[in-house]
Amino acid sequence: MTTKERRELIGSVFDDLQKEPRPPGAKKLSGVDGYRVRKGDDRILYTIDDAGRLVRVYRVGHRKDVYRRRS
Repeated sequence: MTTKERRELIGSVFDDLQKEPRPPGAKKLSGVDGYRVRKGDDRILYTIDDAGRLVRVYRVGHRKDVYRRRS
């Protein structure tokens, strides 16, 4: 997958999250407040503020890297 294709795919997920923040296939993360959705090998991690009607994406990346803590 090219970088452009990957960017477009992830952009479509952002659009979908605006409409439905808990889509089928979204998983609640354990140990932290948040959810994740999958698109191929990529993961999008985000939180939901229902009161403020806000979805905050805080990490996007390959599945092998996205869950690692930053140093």
